[in-house]
Amino acid sequence: MIVMTFQDRSNYFKGLLILIGKDKTISEPEKNNLRKLAKILGFNKEFCDGALSELLENEYIIEDPPVFSNSEIANSFIIDGIRIGFSDKALHIFELNWLKSVADKNLVDYNWCMTKYEEYKEEKSTLDKIYFEIEKIL
Repeated sequence: MIVMTFQDRSNYFKGLLILIGKDKTISEPEKNNLRKLAKILGFNKEFCDGALSELLENEYIIEDPPVFSNSEIANSFIIDGIRIGFSDKALHIFELNWLKSVADKNLVDYNWCMTKYEEYKEEKSTLDKIYFEIEKIL
């Protein structure tokens, strides 16, 4: 059993928040998916909405890639990042590079990441709604 610490939950949320801001626009599907994920992680809607509203204007957000306490959490983050990144129908190069930096920081194999990216790219057209990998851990 994997224990996800509060620090892991916080890093997960913040990391995905930074990810969706990488292309300098936040689509409604990205916002909605981040809200769903915030709820899964135990954060309330007001906290999430506040973070979303400040994201693009806050020049002081530290964008260091998060480091997780467990490789399975890092793997889930990469998968969920790919899914949320595709919320607006395209995973932008800035978003992909951010996920690569998270993978590097957490010693996640780059080829594994690219395989997950390709799998999701193929599968996304058949999905009615997004689901989150982290739910398997929590």
